[in-house]
Amino acid sequence: MKIKGSLALIAAALMLTACVSSNAPRQMPAPTQPQGVEGTWADPNGIVSTFQAGTFNTRSTDTNALLASGTYTQSSPTLVEISMTSLVRKTQSRVNCALVSTTQLNCTADSGSQFTLTRRS
Repeated sequence: MKIKGSLALIAAALMLTACVSSNAPRQMPAPTQPQGVEGTWADPNGIVSTFQAGTFNTRSTDTNALLASGTYTQSSPTLVEISMTSLVRKTQSRVNCALVSTTQLNCTADSGSQFTLTRRS
């Protein structure tokens, strides 16, 4: 009877150890950093610009009205050239932007005006 009792205790102990997880820490996947300018950006005034598959759009945040549209090319990992039409002023312009970090884009229009866009998450 002692053998049966011992075997039952051993079997119960083995079943319990199967329920316990290991102490090894789980590795979480590393967060992915955005690549290039694809995505949504905003200027300090809240104007939102979207870069998607070579097209560029700028919209107001209050009415979501389209303010400007155009195309862009990324000539290097850090340089972006935008060709756009302002629907407000009915003018065409070119803008060169430098991707200074994954969250900041410094731009200069062909008129000489400068502005900064910050990536929205």
